[in-house]
Amino acid sequence: MTLHARQSYRILLLAFAAVAISPLVTAQGAEKVLKATPQNIQWGHYDADMKPAIVVKSGETIRVETVSGNPNRLISSGAPDDDVMKELKTVYADTKDRGPGGHLLTGPIGVEGAEPGDVLQIDILQIIPRVPYGYNGFGPASGILNDEFPYSKQKIIKLDMATMTCEFAPGIHFPAHPFFGSMGVAPVNGRINSAPPGYYAGNMDNKELVAGTTLYIPVQRPLALLNIGDGHLAMGDGEVDVTAVESSLTGVLRLTVRKDMHLLYPRAETPTHIIAMGFHENLDEAARRATREMIDYLVTTKGLSREDAYMLTSVAIDMHVTQVVDGVRGIHMMMPKSIFVK
Repeated sequence: MTLHARQSYRILLLAFAAVAISPLVTAQGAEKVLKATPQNIQWGHYDADMKPAIVVKSGETIRVETVSGNPNRLISSGAPDDDVMKELKTVYADTKDRGPGGHLLTGPIGVEGAEPGDVLQIDILQIIPRVPYGYNGFGPASGILNDEFPYSKQKIIKLDMATMTCEFAPGIHFPAHPFFGSMGVAPVNGRINSAPPGYYAGNMDNKELVAGTTLYIPVQRPLALLNIGDGHLAMGDGEVDVTAVESSLTGVLRLTVRKDMHLLYPRAETPTHIIAMGFHENLDEAARRATREMIDYLVTTKGLSREDAYMLTSVAIDMHVTQVVDGVRGIHMMMPKSIFVK
């Protein structure tokens, strides 16, 4: 990318961000900002004992900036050395507390009043790309066909900011639907790897969690301690080579403590669907858990008998393989709200 192109892109991005975010600030009135600095990066873990980088009130909005990727590999693959890349370089140089996983997560975000047994409601108001590209890559120790691809490769995938379209290669384009692969609260205790998802949510890699979606996560620790990262521009269900179109994103979220809800696993709601999730090392067991979670929703929220809920799940609700590459596999079930006509 030429200097002129980089300058033009920065002007475009600043204008886009101003249009997208300013009305929200005006409407909500109390938005806070959390930047992707080394002090605010949780490198590869969710930790029950971390102190919050910032605390918000229940119902407040927060703008969270994230970074993604290895700066040296990105530049060698053709990514521009822009302002976000400089942030990423600083994170790589100055973040000393790393592992056991590899995700760069921004947080933790504390939410006043959140206690174990509550549910953290995350309204995903906006997700804004920070750079006009993403990347995909695989390696010899990852991916569902790592035995057939026992080496590493990475490529840059361009993003057209005006049309929100990804260019995989000349003549191969697909729409961008930005989402965060990882959003999770602190676990019950200890430090856990950021790679596998679980009851605390985390690395769900669920491409349905775009702007306009609400995510519900059962709280495990006081203040909830939410981390966000692993930005994706697009992904296919399964994420078979272990990465999506990885990219640096900004998210605008409203965080609300729900003391009237009690969940065992994360749940989500889009304008058109209810989403139940299940995670397990075994894909069959993940499917069983997702099915139980959907049945539980239908029984407790819609008043169905357990038997009717089981049958409705089979005839009107779709099951998707979320991902098969994070150690713990993911299944999500999508119930169309339209099947309830009253």
